[in-house]
Amino acid sequence: MSEPRLKTELWVQAQVRLCDLGLLPIAVRRRGDADAGAVLLRLVRERNRSLLLKRVTTAGGALGWMVVAGTAEVDDETAEAYIAREVRRDDDMWVLEVEDPRGLYQPDGPRVT
Repeated sequence: MSEPRLKTELWVQAQVRLCDLGLLPIAVRRRGDADAGAVLLRLVRERNRSLLLKRVTTAGGALGWMVVAGTAEVDDETAEAYIAREVRRDDDMWVLEVEDPRGLYQPDGPRVT
């Protein structure tokens, strides 16, 4: 039996609040399914670079974050192209963007490969 999960919309609202408290600008670029939409997180770094993370479920059933669109930060053009492809593939996906040039934002789960 699986553990109950927080609805995606509530999780997004919590991230917005946490970023507000940490003085990190955040934007919900795209709203997805309120109950169980996938989440793509764009962490905007300096010099037109971004780290793209996608929320995934690990083999053990826990939530984690996988770096996508490469193994590290990518340029803006690559990031936007990846986001566009993912949204075309999954119209229930949420896209959040955090301006995080100093790398302060901490996802709420481990990075998985």
